Amino acid sequence: MSIDVIGAGVGRTGTYSLKLALERLGLGPTHHMEEVLKDGARQIPLWHQAAVGTPQWDELYRGFKSAVDWPTASFWKELAAKFPSAKVILSYRSPESWYESFSETINKLMQGADHAPPHMQPFMAMAAVVLGKAGFTGKTTREELIAAYNAHVDAVKAGIPADRLLVFEARQGWEPLCRFLGREVPAEEFPRTNNRVDFWDRIKGSG
Repeated sequence: MSIDVIGAGVGRTGTYSLKLALERLGLGPTHHMEEVLKDGARQIPLWHQAAVGTPQWDELYRGFKSAVDWPTASFWKELAAKFPSAKVILSYRSPESWYESFSETINKLMQGADHAPPHMQPFMAMAAVVLGKAGFTGKTTREELIAAYNAHVDAVKAGIPADRLLVFEARQGWEPLCRFLGREVPAEEFPRTNNRVDFWDRIKGSG
Protein backbone atom coordinates (compact mmCIF):
# COMPACT_ATOMS: atom_id res chain seq x y z
CA MET A 1 0.00 0.00 0.00
CA SER A 2 1.34 3.42 -0.93
CA ILE A 3 -0.04 6.95 -0.97
CA ASP A 4 1.02 8.91 -4.06
CA VAL A 5 -0.27 12.35 -3.00
CA ILE A 6 -0.42 13.80 0.52
CA GLY A 7 -2.67 16.81 1.09
CA ALA A 8 -1.17 19.04 3.77
CA GLY A 9 -3.84 21.74 3.54
CA VAL A 10 -6.33 22.04 6.39
CA GLY A 11 -10.08 21.93 6.01
CA ARG A 12 -11.82 24.79 4.16
CA THR A 13 -8.95 25.36 1.73
CA GLY A 14 -10.63 23.67 -1.24
CA THR A 15 -9.82 20.17 -0.07
CA TYR A 16 -13.02 18.59 -1.40
CA SER A 17 -12.51 20.10 -4.82
CA LEU A 18 -8.94 18.80 -4.70
CA LYS A 19 -10.22 15.35 -3.77
CA LEU A 20 -12.46 15.29 -6.85
CA ALA A 21 -9.65 16.62 -9.04
CA LEU A 22 -7.20 13.95 -7.89
CA GLU A 23 -9.76 11.25 -8.52
CA ARG A 24 -10.40 12.65 -11.99
CA LEU A 25 -6.66 12.47 -12.67
CA GLY A 26 -6.52 8.79 -11.76
CA LEU A 27 -5.02 9.30 -8.29
CA GLY A 28 -8.02 8.10 -6.32
CA PRO A 29 -9.70 6.92 -4.31
CA THR A 30 -8.78 9.97 -2.24
CA HIS A 31 -9.17 9.93 1.53
CA HIS A 32 -11.01 12.94 3.01
CA MET A 33 -12.74 13.60 6.33
CA GLU A 34 -15.91 12.46 4.58
CA GLU A 35 -14.46 8.93 4.65
CA VAL A 36 -14.16 9.11 8.45
CA LEU A 37 -17.82 10.10 8.69
CA LYS A 38 -18.77 7.15 6.49
CA ASP A 39 -16.58 4.58 8.24
CA GLY A 40 -16.36 5.96 11.76
CA ALA A 41 -16.61 2.70 13.67
CA ARG A 42 -13.34 1.53 12.11
CA GLN A 43 -11.49 4.79 11.45
CA ILE A 44 -12.18 6.90 14.55
CA PRO A 45 -10.26 4.62 16.97
CA LEU A 46 -7.39 4.40 14.48
CA TRP A 47 -7.12 8.18 14.22
CA HIS A 48 -7.07 8.43 18.01
CA GLN A 49 -4.16 6.00 17.99
CA ALA A 50 -2.36 8.03 15.34
CA ALA A 51 -2.77 11.20 17.39
CA VAL A 52 -1.09 9.63 20.43
CA GLY A 53 1.83 8.33 18.40
CA THR A 54 0.84 4.77 17.46
CA PRO A 55 -0.40 5.12 13.87
CA GLN A 56 -1.48 2.26 11.67
CA TRP A 57 -1.08 4.02 8.34
CA ASP A 58 -1.50 0.92 6.19
CA GLU A 59 -4.85 0.21 7.81
CA LEU A 60 -6.05 3.82 7.72
CA TYR A 61 -5.23 4.31 4.05
CA ARG A 62 -6.05 0.82 2.84
CA GLY A 63 -7.54 1.16 -0.65
CA PHE A 64 -6.60 4.84 -1.09
CA LYS A 65 -4.02 6.30 -3.47
CA SER A 66 -4.12 9.86 -2.16
CA ALA A 67 -5.35 11.78 0.88
CA VAL A 68 -6.44 15.35 1.58
CA ASP A 69 -8.17 17.39 4.30
CA TRP A 70 -8.20 16.57 7.98
CA PRO A 71 -7.21 14.19 9.54
CA THR A 72 -4.41 13.80 6.97
CA ALA A 73 -3.38 17.47 7.19
CA SER A 74 -2.43 17.09 10.85
CA PHE A 75 -0.01 14.27 10.02
CA TRP A 76 1.70 15.68 6.92
CA LYS A 77 5.18 15.39 8.43
CA GLU A 78 4.78 11.77 9.52
CA LEU A 79 3.16 10.80 6.23
CA ALA A 80 5.85 12.52 4.16
CA ALA A 81 8.41 10.37 5.98
CA LYS A 82 6.31 7.21 5.70
CA PHE A 83 5.75 7.68 1.95
CA PRO A 84 8.97 9.33 0.72
CA SER A 85 8.01 9.12 -2.95
CA ALA A 86 4.64 10.83 -2.43
CA LYS A 87 4.16 14.40 -3.62
CA VAL A 88 2.73 16.94 -1.17
CA ILE A 89 0.04 19.47 -2.02
CA LEU A 90 -0.65 22.37 0.33
CA SER A 91 -4.12 23.58 -0.60
CA TYR A 92 -4.32 27.26 0.28
CA ARG A 93 -6.53 30.30 0.40
CA SER A 94 -5.95 33.69 2.00
CA PRO A 95 -6.01 33.60 5.82
CA GLU A 96 -8.95 36.00 5.96
CA SER A 97 -11.01 34.02 3.45
CA TRP A 98 -10.14 30.77 5.21
CA TYR A 99 -11.21 32.18 8.58
CA GLU A 100 -14.59 33.31 7.24
CA SER A 101 -15.28 29.82 5.90
CA PHE A 102 -13.80 27.92 8.85
CA SER A 103 -15.68 29.98 11.44
CA GLU A 104 -19.04 29.23 9.79
CA THR A 105 -18.40 25.51 9.33
CA ILE A 106 -15.78 23.43 11.15
CA ASN A 107 -15.30 25.84 14.05
CA LYS A 108 -19.04 26.22 14.56
CA LEU A 109 -19.39 22.44 14.55
CA MET A 110 -16.58 22.04 17.10
CA GLN A 111 -17.92 24.79 19.35
CA GLY A 112 -21.21 22.88 19.54
CA ALA A 113 -19.56 19.54 20.33
CA ASP A 114 -21.15 19.28 23.79
CA HIS A 115 -24.59 19.43 22.21
CA ALA A 116 -23.92 17.03 19.35
CA PRO A 117 -26.21 13.99 19.13
CA PRO A 118 -24.86 10.81 20.74
CA HIS A 119 -23.94 9.16 17.44
CA MET A 120 -21.65 12.11 16.64
CA GLN A 121 -19.81 12.22 19.97
CA PRO A 122 -16.99 9.80 19.06
CA PHE A 123 -16.39 11.70 15.84
CA MET A 124 -16.32 15.05 17.65
CA ALA A 125 -13.84 13.76 20.24
CA MET A 126 -11.57 12.44 17.51
CA ALA A 127 -11.81 15.71 15.55
CA ALA A 128 -10.82 17.73 18.62
CA VAL A 129 -7.71 15.59 19.09
CA VAL A 130 -6.76 15.75 15.41
CA LEU A 131 -7.30 19.51 15.10
CA GLY A 132 -5.38 19.95 18.34
CA LYS A 133 -2.39 18.19 16.85
CA ALA A 134 -2.31 20.86 14.15
CA GLY A 135 -2.65 23.63 16.74
CA PHE A 136 -6.30 24.58 16.17
CA THR A 137 -8.26 23.12 19.12
CA GLY A 138 -8.87 25.67 21.86
CA LYS A 139 -8.40 28.64 19.58
CA THR A 140 -11.53 30.82 19.54
CA THR A 141 -10.71 34.33 18.38
CA ARG A 142 -10.14 35.43 14.81
CA GLU A 143 -6.56 36.39 15.64
CA GLU A 144 -5.78 33.04 17.28
CA LEU A 145 -7.23 31.00 14.45
CA ILE A 146 -5.52 32.98 11.70
CA ALA A 147 -2.23 32.68 13.60
CA ALA A 148 -2.71 28.89 13.81
CA TYR A 149 -3.48 28.75 10.09
CA ASN A 150 -0.42 30.78 9.16
CA ALA A 151 1.77 28.68 11.45
CA HIS A 152 0.57 25.50 9.76
CA VAL A 153 1.22 26.89 6.29
CA ASP A 154 4.69 28.08 7.27
CA ALA A 155 5.56 24.73 8.85
CA VAL A 156 4.63 22.80 5.71
CA LYS A 157 6.59 25.16 3.47
CA ALA A 158 9.63 24.86 5.73
CA GLY A 159 9.33 21.11 6.19
CA ILE A 160 8.86 19.87 2.61
CA PRO A 161 11.50 20.41 -0.12
CA ALA A 162 10.32 22.81 -2.80
CA ASP A 163 10.57 20.23 -5.57
CA ARG A 164 8.23 17.91 -3.67
CA LEU A 165 5.64 20.57 -2.69
CA LEU A 166 2.88 22.37 -4.57
CA VAL A 167 1.15 25.29 -2.89
CA PHE A 168 -2.18 25.23 -4.68
CA GLU A 169 -5.29 27.40 -4.80
CA ALA A 170 -8.38 25.85 -6.37
CA ARG A 171 -8.97 29.04 -8.37
CA GLN A 172 -5.76 28.28 -10.29
CA GLY A 173 -7.51 25.37 -11.98
CA TRP A 174 -6.00 22.32 -13.62
CA GLU A 175 -2.74 23.62 -15.10
CA PRO A 176 -0.43 23.89 -12.06
CA LEU A 177 -1.85 20.74 -10.52
CA CYS A 178 -1.43 18.67 -13.68
CA ARG A 179 2.05 20.04 -14.31
CA PHE A 180 3.11 19.09 -10.77
CA LEU A 181 1.61 15.60 -11.03
CA GLY A 182 2.63 14.91 -14.62
CA ARG A 183 -0.94 14.50 -15.85
CA GLU A 184 -2.74 15.82 -18.92
CA VAL A 185 -5.17 18.70 -18.35
CA PRO A 186 -8.79 17.44 -18.54
CA ALA A 187 -11.20 19.11 -20.92
CA GLU A 188 -13.81 19.85 -18.26
CA GLU A 189 -13.77 22.66 -15.72
CA PHE A 190 -11.94 22.21 -12.43
CA PRO A 191 -14.38 20.95 -9.75
CA ARG A 192 -15.86 23.61 -7.47
CA THR A 193 -17.75 22.14 -4.55
CA ASN A 194 -18.24 21.87 -0.79
CA ASN A 195 -19.47 25.36 -0.10
CA ARG A 196 -20.93 26.01 3.36
CA VAL A 197 -24.31 24.53 2.47
CA ASP A 198 -22.60 21.40 1.12
CA PHE A 199 -20.60 21.12 4.34
CA TRP A 200 -23.65 21.11 6.60
CA ASP A 201 -25.53 18.75 4.28
CA ARG A 202 -22.61 16.32 4.55
CA ILE A 203 -22.62 16.53 8.35
CA LYS A 204 -26.37 15.99 8.54
CA GLY A 205 -26.12 13.08 6.12
CA SER A 206 -23.63 11.30 8.38
CA GLY A 207 -26.43 10.39 10.77
